Amino acid sequence: MAIQAHLVELERKHKVLEHELHDALLHLSTDDLQIVELKRRKLMVKDEIERLRHSASATLH
Repeated sequence: MAIQAHLVELERKHKVLEHELHDALLHLSTDDLQIVELKRRKLMVKDEIERLRHSASATLH
């Protein structure tokens, strides 16, 4: 179940980053580099979620 707990935490992080990115995009004063960094971090979390899901499903088969 450690993988499942890690997945839940990563999904929570992804949602937080999504909200931060949304808020940053609403404010015109937000630096473009900050937006790029948020997008990069969000993508990294999403990739990690996909890797964990793939490895979890591979161990089930």
